[in-house]
Amino acid sequence: MKNESGRSLIEIIGVLAITAVMTASAVGIYNSIRHNQKNTIASAELREVAKNTKLLMEMRGDYTGVSVDYLVKAGALKTDKAPIGKSWAINVGVDVTSFSIDLHGLSRGECEFFATALPNWAADMFVNGYRLDNSAACFGGAENDISFIVR
Repeated sequence: MKNESGRSLIEIIGVLAITAVMTASAVGIYNSIRHNQKNTIASAELREVAKNTKLLMEMRGDYTGVSVDYLVKAGALKTDKAPIGKSWAINVGVDVTSFSIDLHGLSRGECEFFATALPNWAADMFVNGYRLDNSAACFGGAENDISFIVR
């Protein structure tokens, strides 16, 4: 009788299948960590924007004229690029004693990250036009808007 010392095709396919499953899991975990890190960094940037805007504009007693362009020219922002989403704006409130940071074009995952809880630096938050409560919902796709109201 001959001794066979090679691996069978079934064993090789099994090893490849296990390797494929482990690789797919690792890629999924990596993407999840990367998205959470991106959202956390954007959240910190928004907190800094709110803080810098308050410091810059509170001396005047109101937020008349506040915008992304104004804050870039004043040096409170490095760039006009949105920290997350497709675009953003900073608008004065109706009572001129508050302002809003409006994020546009957020994905569902980004929207759900920010819609979980009101940040401590914001007085109120609107998700797709609805106040943050049980009726606020994020849409599928990159069509979500979030507004943080800062006083």
